[in-house]
Amino acid sequence: MQIQPQLWVRYAVGERTGFGTLSNGQITEFSGDIYGTPTPTGTVLPLADVQLLHPSQPTKVVALWNNFRDLRSKLALSTPAEPLYFLKAPNSYAHPGDTVLQPWAQGRVVFEGELGIVIGKAAANVAESDALDHVFGYTCANDITEAEILNRDASFAQWVRAKGMDGFCPMGPAIATGLDPATLVVRTVLNGKVRQDYPISDMHFSVAQLVSFISRDMTLLPGDVILCGTSVGVGVMKPGSDVSVHIEGIGTLSNRYAAR
Repeated sequence: MQIQPQLWVRYAVGERTGFGTLSNGQITEFSGDIYGTPTPTGTVLPLADVQLLHPSQPTKVVALWNNFRDLRSKLALSTPAEPLYFLKAPNSYAHPGDTVLQPWAQGRVVFEGELGIVIGKAAANVAESDALDHVFGYTCANDITEAEILNRDASFAQWVRAKGMDGFCPMGPAIATGLDPATLVVRTVLNGKVRQDYPISDMHFSVAQLVSFISRDMTLLPGDVILCGTSVGVGVMKPGSDVSVHIEGIGTLSNRYAAR
């Protein structure tokens, strides 16, 4: 089913939160279920008057490892027989514009610009041919990682800790519907310099394959996000760094990394 191209956002105005569609610097407010049949309220808000929130409220964020051919070649990794993934903790979810604080561990922290798949309909054991019917749209994400912690203990790879620290999963600024993910390009900019510029078409496992495979392991619920993995250009963020992840058709997710 083709979904009409739109940009959906969540926002806060003072103590009130809401959601709607973004166009020409204005948000048309809706009520109801964003993944069902939302209804316009008649309220229109200037984007400049609101604070954007991460655009979905996932019960889980599933994130891929070793899913891009260029990065696999650079790191001399073998081709995975099935998707390799981990989970990002809810405390790691961050809003567009949030400042991400340096963790207490103060090791080497890296940015990873990624495409996020936002689930719109519950998916449990779905066939690959039906998988896209369960996708609502796509967003930008930064899968921040405390790289030194990840393999510091030879007996146990610390994926949860390295990937799940506070603020380590900024998402946004919007969920774009009606896009063909194979045409998208992820561009990550660190302090004004482009560090990543890679096509989603280089993914080993497609969006449909990821949704189908993961849904056989765990039920994906509306609002859940699958991060597709990253490619070449991952680099270190130092306190004071500004990082932006841009995907044409979705927008730009910008965050600052700062010392405590």
